[in-house]
Amino acid sequence: DYELCEEWGHLYPVPREDLINFHREHLLHLLEMGDMEKALQLLQRIEDPGICLAISEQSLDQHPNLAASHFLADYLTAHFYANLTTARRNEIQALYIGSKVLLTLPELSRVNYFHLSSRPLLMLEQLLMNMKVDWVAVAVHTLHHLLAGQEIGFTVDDIDSLLSKYAEKALNFPFALKEKRS
Repeated sequence: DYELCEEWGHLYPVPREDLINFHREHLLHLLEMGDMEKALQLLQRIEDPGICLAISEQSLDQHPNLAASHFLADYLTAHFYANLTTARRNEIQALYIGSKVLLTLPELSRVNYFHLSSRPLLMLEQLLMNMKVDWVAVAVHTLHHLLAGQEIGFTVDDIDSLLSKYAEKALNFPFALKEKRS
């Protein structure tokens, strides 16, 4: 049905908004099916960069699954970096990095942290609070690698500060002094 609609759109004039809506639904369908190759081909077939940008951004704003969010954030960063505002660029890069960190977690646990995919620093803090130290180690390694030379609203120093804060709390033992009895 999508292919037929796409052919129809080449033969007859279709309003811009309808074209965007159609391609967005088609893209989301392909991404939900896990067919990243066809999704990329669809985006490459769209001749108007403005329409392609709108489709990609609207699809990302629909909060698709983890793999789809990662794909869209990567595509937007790679192809439309200059067309995005600084705030939107930071938001998309944070989502890309957050989804990359999520992909390092065990598959069954990803659903518990998916809502934090656009806030990787908060995700790291949640992992620390849940005492997932092994996962934190992998996440920190991934974040250090991904943050090299990028500006997304937080830095490696912010990660180090967060780790120091929780390390300090882990070593803080409240105790009461007992009196010596004679």
